This record gives sequence, C-alpha cells and structure tokens, in this order.
Amino acid sequence: MTPDEAIKRAEGGDILPVWLLSGEERLLRDQALAAITKAAIGGGLAELNLDKFTAGETPIDKVLAATRTVPMMAKRRVVLVRGLERWDASSAESSADDDDGKALPPLDRLAEYAKAPVDTTCLVLVAQKLDGRRKLVTLAKKAGFVVDCATIDGRRLPGWIKQRAEAKGHAIDPDTCELIAEIGGPDLSYLDDVLERLSLYVGLGAPITEDAVSICVTRVRLADTWNLVDAARTKDLGKVLALFADVYDPRDRGLPLVGAIAWSLRQLLKLEAALRDGASIDEAARRAGIYPAFKARDLAAKLKAFRPRELERWLVVVQETDIALKSSRRSADAILEEMFTRLCRRAA
Repeated sequence: MTPDEAIKRAEGGDILPVWLLSGEERLLRDQALAAITKAAIGGGLAELNLDKFTAGETPIDKVLAATRTVPMMAKRRVVLVRGLERWDASSAESSADDDDGKALPPLDRLAEYAKAPVDTTCLVLVAQKLDGRRKLVTLAKKAGFVVDCATIDGRRLPGWIKQRAEAKGHAIDPDTCELIAEIGGPDLSYLDDVLERLSLYVGLGAPITEDAVSICVTRVRLADTWNLVDAARTKDLGKVLALFADVYDPRDRGLPLVGAIAWSLRQLLKLEAALRDGASIDEAARRAGIYPAFKARDLAAKLKAFRPRELERWLVVVQETDIALKSSRRSADAILEEMFTRLCRRAA
C-alpha cells in the first residue's frame, strides 16, 4: 500500500497488528509512522505504551518481549523498530531454535511473529531497504502490511507539491509546482520545508506564486532567468557570463539557477509544441502556462531564432550540468561556465 493509503487506514481505525514501512524516502516513512502511532495509541499515554528500538542495538528477544507487554490505560501498545536492514538474515542473534536445531535470524523471527501477532500490540517495522527475498518481506506483501515509501518519481513531484500546498491551505498553479520541483529536486523533506517557508511568506490562504518562489527559495528572479536564456539564444557569451556573475550564489552551487533555467526551457518547448500543432498564440500560452499573453507573443518571436531541436539540446546540457553539480568534485563555477559556453555554441 502507499503511505497515503496507510495513513487513511490508520486514521479510519483500521490498525494492523504489524506494519512494515520500507523505502528510501524518509518523509513518507515519518508521516506514515506518526499517523499509525497516533491512531494505535488513541487517547492513551505514549510514555506508557510506546517502546522504541533500533535493530542491531537491541536483541530480538527484547523486541518480541515488548510485543507481549499489556498496554496501560490504552487499547494498544506500539512497538517500533527502526533500521531493520541492519539485521542481516544470515545472522543467528536469536536463541530460539528452528526445526533443524539452528537459531533463526531476527528477520525470520519477526516473520514468524507476524503470522500470529498479539492483537493488543501494533508492531511497526521501519527499513530503508530490505531484500525482497526475505521471508518477512514476502509475507508482508502477501498479507498486505507493507507500506511502500520509495522515492517519488520526478514526474510525480509537481503533483505531490500541489497536494502538500493545498493541504496547507494554498492554491498553486501547475507551472509553479514544476518550478519548485526543478529547483528543489527529489528530496521530499527539503520540498516540504520549502513549502512551509512559502506558506509563512504568502500568509494564510494566499496563493503560492512564482514571485514568492523567487524570493523565498532562491534569489534568482524569473526575469533574470529569462534574460540568461535570451542572451544565450543570441550566442552572446560575454553577456551571459556577466548576467551569471550577478545572480550566482556560491552557497547553493547554482542548483536553484539551473533548475529555474530547466523550467524556462520546458515552458519554451511546451509553447513550441503547441504552436507546431496549430494552436493560436493565446491557446499556446495557456497550454504552456505562460502569462500574461504578451509574454507568450514575445517568446514565440524568440523561438524563431532557435534552430530545429536546439531547445532539446539545451535541455540535455542543463540536465547534465545538474548531475555534475551534484556529483562532480569540480568547482561549481567551472561547471556552470561550461554549461553556458555549450549553450552559446552553435550546433553543427
């Protein structure tokens, strides 16, 4: 099940005796865990009914003993085990014997417990990644108590951003969602922090706009981004580097700037595709999310200066730059200057 489905089930009173929260996205794990814990304990005191353990630091016997402890002034006791991947299935930490007289490893003992769990205990197992061949994982999938907290695909980020913004009481248009996704990247914890800052900035019930993003998330204004794209379009490398020097912030390695440029290029590509399909300039602007309309007319005129498929080449260059900034040991200045040099170079 998805984290959202797990949260809805828990809040609806459907508390499973065992939950396996598995995946690399910490924010999704934490949200599901908070909802399950709150719903399971109900009106009881967490201090009396919540046991927290870390795999590898706590013997499996102690964890299983906690599951058999009766809750105090509450319907259920919650037993939480984090870092489940630290228990290797080949280890023999348990003192219990299997049919062959050999000790079962911790994960297998948890699998055995999950087959007949204590109904007054909610056992929550949290792991960043587990081998899908483990008995516990196969049982969790078959019995339906695994919660998939994998990293969200980049194509789904704008939708997640829109959902989170609306949950905070703010309207937000799809293009602003795409801009935040480009600038913030796939880390949901960071994106949630960005949305919280934007929420505080715009105020209760106010929409989150592109201008708010340029002020709160990055000091690069969208006007500066378009100026950079326009200068690169005319192959004026000197002007491009001068503009870059004005907006570059070495503290963020230029990542928000690269994200904003990628967003601008995608808007141009959407506009180009709509015009190629025969849409009017106003309709093309609507499809591309470019407002006001006169801005779309200006960009449509600039599109004529691009050679066929040049925008696609630019987007590849920008994406390669994003990867280099995040993984290369080279200085960010050199990587970004190389990007602008490639953008200004005329394709063969």
